[in-house]
Amino acid sequence: MSSKIYDYPSICNSILSIDSKIRFAGVINERGRLVAGGMKDNVEPLETEKDDEMIFMELALRVKMRKEFDKQLGLVNFAMASRERALTISIILNDDILYVVAEPDYDYCIFPKKILNIINS
Repeated sequence: MSSKIYDYPSICNSILSIDSKIRFAGVINERGRLVAGGMKDNVEPLETEKDDEMIFMELALRVKMRKEFDKQLGLVNFAMASRERALTISIILNDDILYVVAEPDYDYCIFPKKILNIINS
């Protein structure tokens, strides 16, 4: 099975430019390491760099666990979490994870559509 080749830096930059409410767009590998992208310029982080590492590792583990049910439920298109201080979405790209964080009041109905349009273009 062949995998699509993605230009991760370009995807992350395009996502960051969608809206001022998008704070972070990065690609995390299966080990939980940031391999492309990052925080938008002039945005105050909500967590420390150490916390970021933990979040990324936890995300990679969650994605692996979700794959256990692909046969029964089908592939995951995306996963979104709404928190008090952030809206997050994760999308699997080959063996990696696109992780995007927006302000909590960002429109969660259009959030995935805009990101998927960039990935699929």
